[in-house]
Amino acid sequence: MHTILVVDDDPTVAEVVTGYLERAGFSVDRAADGPEALRLAAAGPPALVVLDLMLPGMDGLEVCRRLRAAAPVPVIMLTARGDEDDRILGLEIGADDYVTKPFSPRELVLRVESVLRRHGGDRGRVTGAAEPELRRAGITLDPAGRRATKDGRPLALTLREFDLLAHLMRHPGLAIGRETLMHDVWGWEFGDLSTVTVHVRRLRGKIEDDPARPRLIRTVWGVGYRFDVPDDDPAPASVEVAPVRVPADES
Repeated sequence: MHTILVVDDDPTVAEVVTGYLERAGFSVDRAADGPEALRLAAAGPPALVVLDLMLPGMDGLEVCRRLRAAAPVPVIMLTARGDEDDRILGLEIGADDYVTKPFSPRELVLRVESVLRRHGGDRGRVTGAAEPELRRAGITLDPAGRRATKDGRPLALTLREFDLLAHLMRHPGLAIGRETLMHDVWGWEFGDLSTVTVHVRRLRGKIEDDPARPRLIRTVWGVGYRFDVPDDDPAPASVEVAPVRVPADES
């Protein structure tokens, strides 16, 4: 049984979320502030953290930073703020998703299940057939070992950044919509597309020589993003890749 850590100083919200998660088959730990959340996470690492952005003392952003520094635990942030910058900042420091208050508890449960499915699939890949390394534009990705380098230097990629880069590198020259990336990389049928935008921006900051003028991950206006391979890049060994799913509204 997965244990979910719910961190919210509003007892009513925490109680409602806990009730829905328990009815969905999860075990739930609760914390009302950041220090208690970090103590519980250290004592028994949760499968996922539902974390309120506005907490007394230590805010949710700092709690998320510390949680992700200790372990790659998935985090869904709860926010009552309407400012998109706050939500994007949460994604930039490592949150996997966010839900804006007021929210539907049933939707939150679906988000939790979706993130856990994806996170479990990531860990389970090593049990299958080893996927060949991806080598393009000086970047090498080892999907089995979850290692990445550029020009021989290690790249510090988060779980989702690695998956996003691998997906783009498997389909060089193909413009892929953000909805398709959300489905194929995150495993979500719904969600805020700024999640994809933020991760692309973070990736550019790590792999591009000049992130302000990206040459590898290009924006295709009105469509999404495309991984471009330089003309002087040696052709990699051919690998079999899964076809990209294209929703009807992207064709």
